[in-house]
Amino acid sequence: MDLATRVQSLTPSSTLAITSKAKALKAEGHDVIGLGAGEPDFNTPKYILDAAKKAMDDGKTKYTPAGGMVELKDAIIDKFKRDQQLAYNRDEIIVTTGAKHALYTLFQVLLNKGDEVIVPIPYWVSYPEQIKLAEGQPIYVKAKEENQFKLTPEQLEAAITDQTKAVIINSPSNPTGVLYSQEELKALGDMALKHNLWIVSDEIYEKLIYGEKEHYSMAGGSPELKESTIIVNGVSKSHSMTGWRIGYAAGQKRIIKAMSNLASHATSNPTSISQHAAIAAYTNSEEEIINMKKAFEERLNKLYNWLVEIPQVTCVKPDGAFYLFPNVKQVVEASPFETTDEWVAQLLEEEKVAIVPGSGFGSEDNVRLSYATSLDQLEEAAKRIKRFVEKYS
Repeated sequence: MDLATRVQSLTPSSTLAITSKAKALKAEGHDVIGLGAGEPDFNTPKYILDAAKKAMDDGKTKYTPAGGMVELKDAIIDKFKRDQQLAYNRDEIIVTTGAKHALYTLFQVLLNKGDEVIVPIPYWVSYPEQIKLAEGQPIYVKAKEENQFKLTPEQLEAAITDQTKAVIINSPSNPTGVLYSQEELKALGDMALKHNLWIVSDEIYEKLIYGEKEHYSMAGGSPELKESTIIVNGVSKSHSMTGWRIGYAAGQKRIIKAMSNLASHATSNPTSISQHAAIAAYTNSEEEIINMKKAFEERLNKLYNWLVEIPQVTCVKPDGAFYLFPNVKQVVEASPFETTDEWVAQLLEEEKVAIVPGSGFGSEDNVRLSYATSLDQLEEAAKRIKRFVEKYS
């Protein structure tokens, strides 16, 4: 018997696939440098671990409300006030089993069959698949590299049809790390309002911004934009808690209620222990998070310089997250490999450096490198990549 049609067309995650291959080679004894993972390499801060242990010792191991504990919702509300001067009520917040689950649940409650969602290229790998699982249609708009991979209001308007329901904005971005300014967000938001679109604002990397740049939320542009925006965020990247699986969404209470109802039948509730850990994350000093960010910024600056020294490699320098997204089109064209995917596969085979081909993000001329590893490993990876490029140029 056949599987359901909805899953037969799914594309496996390219990031997880490359990470899995790298781990397999490591298990065979190879000296593999993995630059594919989308998670910080730091452990979760001790005060968060202690809060989780205390919750277990205190017997906080039972069901919680489907949409999350009141105490965690209040911590998230305080976080919005503190960081973005945004005011939300408890019924406008849902806690989910990771930010990915928040996005999945959101598309399930927003989209009807055939509804279109505008997805800027490059995109995070799961956006299109989640939209398709909700019977929606991703509409791709290629954000130009010369514009730092940012969607423009003109591009947005040109892609809108009678079936368009929403647009996704991810700032800072995975895979590019680029950050939209307050003015750029407002311009995109006003265009979305003009055409009565929902705005899905993925802000999972908001704490990882470098230099003098600041994070702005689409919802902060105006009261009207706040009403039309659903913010998705979580503690995975900001507090190095990827495995704890705590995310959340903030938006109109009718959307949040629908998401909570759906989640109650899908997961019952986010893990109770993880929720207590997330409360600690949002109610304690951010000193350790700031130190992690400083380490990432140093790695960014060094790896960026090492990469752009490689002939025919160009790269937009990111403002946030922990990825670089260099353009290797000229390198691949000068090589015997027909596609970037083949080039990446051979790089892993010969030099044991695992990076992710840009095809998984809708951009075949690029590759994604995560700098969530030590400086020594990054420097060695850059040397291996340069050697590989020179061999086949």
